[in-house]
Amino acid sequence: MKTIEEIYQSLMTAYAQRTGMALSEDCDLAVRFYAAAAQLQALDIQAWWVLDQCFPQTAQGTYLDGHALMRGITRRAATRAVGTLRFSVVSPSSVELPIPLGTTCMTEGELRFQTTAAAVLPAGELYVDVPAEALEAGSAGNVPPGSVRILTACPVGITGCTNPAAFSGGNDQEDDESLRQRVLESYLRLPNGANAAWYEQSAMSHEGVAAAQAVGRARGVGTVDVYIATEAGLPDGTLLEEVQADLQEKREIAVDVKVLAPEAKNVDVTVEVAAAENADFEAVKALVEQTVTVFFTGRLLGKSMLLAELGSRIYAVEGVANYRILSPTADVTGSEGTMPLLGTLTVTKMGA
Repeated sequence: MKTIEEIYQSLMTAYAQRTGMALSEDCDLAVRFYAAAAQLQALDIQAWWVLDQCFPQTAQGTYLDGHALMRGITRRAATRAVGTLRFSVVSPSSVELPIPLGTTCMTEGELRFQTTAAAVLPAGELYVDVPAEALEAGSAGNVPPGSVRILTACPVGITGCTNPAAFSGGNDQEDDESLRQRVLESYLRLPNGANAAWYEQSAMSHEGVAAAQAVGRARGVGTVDVYIATEAGLPDGTLLEEVQADLQEKREIAVDVKVLAPEAKNVDVTVEVAAAENADFEAVKALVEQTVTVFFTGRLLGKSMLLAELGSRIYAVEGVANYRILSPTADVTGSEGTMPLLGTLTVTKMGA
């Protein structure tokens, strides 16, 4: 791309060649040529930008969305983290204590979570677990165990709340690079209405499906098994039925298609972490727990869990000076119809 100065000199040279007169740079016409050169460069920049939007390899934002739609692909929307809130009392109550739908709790950082079902703490019990989700979609809702501690509106008789396990499944809106990769991959694996790519693309067109894996001849000739996963991991029965009905309607004649949840392979993770100088270990530990939790999403469907990839994410956490993964001791090899899920997570201080 030419600079303003290069365009300006081209205009001055062209004028001199046509008229036989050389312009002084401080004359009025030379000043006008310089202003014109600036405008011409702006148009050149705009033209190159427009050209970039014409190809999925370089398009951005809504223009990349347009390329994706031509391939039957849409940008993944942000999703809410889901998990469990535990409501407790100091001493057992003699009566049932209702916990309404939509009861809200939050972390010290003011991330809010609400119950997705009404519940009751039975008389004589100290706590009850209730399904919940983050109020706002995004990866920020993937908080580690024990992060949610503040009751914003206390149900009658309830004195405490926490999350016994990590919230997971929260994901930010898909960025351009991830969407671009899926668009380009769709050209490399062209769906034809009968191959694995078609079944996978059709399954992933459903809201809530983060990954899909189609296995041909899974139960013999003329059969296809399609495994699906959500950001949080395993799909529920409603999503399985929805995708099953869709593929059943679109499938080829005489093809027996089944939509299934993958087999979960629980992976217990134990990590030793050394905090950087002047870094608070508890704060670093919480960030590491969140990072490991987010790593285990449904997008690992059929893939291997690589220690190198997990380790690189841990080391990239702010405040981590060193780390050691004690378990698992080797990569967890992926296979058709399986998905690694986070089991027990233990983060301890290195050298303690």
